[in-house]
Amino acid sequence: MGSMFQSGPLVLVGAGNMGGALLTGWLKQGVPGSSVLVLDPSPSAAILSTVEEAGARHLTEAPAGVKAGILFLAVKPQMMAAVAETLTGLVGPDTVIVSIAAGKTIAFFEGIFGEGAMVRAMPNTPAMVGRGVTGAYANQRVNEAQRAAVESLLKVSGPVEWVANESGIDAVTAVSGSGPAYVFYLVECLAEAGRKAGLPADLAMRLARETVSGAGELLHQSPDDASTLRKNVTSPGGTTAAALSVLMADDAMQPLFDRAVEAARARAVELSA
Repeated sequence: MGSMFQSGPLVLVGAGNMGGALLTGWLKQGVPGSSVLVLDPSPSAAILSTVEEAGARHLTEAPAGVKAGILFLAVKPQMMAAVAETLTGLVGPDTVIVSIAAGKTIAFFEGIFGEGAMVRAMPNTPAMVGRGVTGAYANQRVNEAQRAAVESLLKVSGPVEWVANESGIDAVTAVSGSGPAYVFYLVECLAEAGRKAGLPADLAMRLARETVSGAGELLHQSPDDASTLRKNVTSPGGTTAAALSVLMADDAMQPLFDRAVEAARARAVELSA
């Protein structure tokens, strides 16, 4: 993977939960530490140890005279404008800028860095355990080599799915970016329903948690799609069929998820404005 940094180092700005998880994944997958520069004013002791062991560099502010090959921005959206203004000296004609900040558009970054190769990416929180999925959009200035390099970096935490238009990132945000919270809430609801059915609350939560995580792993490992797996566990006239007759009613889960995802997508559009 070292050849992707011939035009300059990989500069990671922000080594918090997501940035730190990606950094760890990059180093494990063979990105040479000598090609990595981490900019963060107060990284954790664990990140500092990781950086030191890999032979990477850590600085608290952007150095002079360095042009990044890939400038990877893992800063919170509300901090992005102030931080990005301090990074303009790192951007050269061969730099590709990658942002994982929700709501920050290509136009936003062009207003700071000028026109150039840029990628917007939306990973989700399971990336922190290597089981995420990332949606990404590349503008027309990103060449094939740059796109391949960015994909190699993003996929250390899971699959990467590219969208053809920047507006698709808003839908990605609504489905997979926010999606883990929907699954966690499903666990809460299932546990509460179990409690109301007569189980002790702690037992209901353990059953719900293990059921959802186990079903997710089965879906991950199985070649079958979700619909087939659902049908496989549903005996005609049985208990699962009785429950699904409620969940799959015309006014039940599908229209509820339609409204929820649309609310998230609309909010993502508002934040991008």
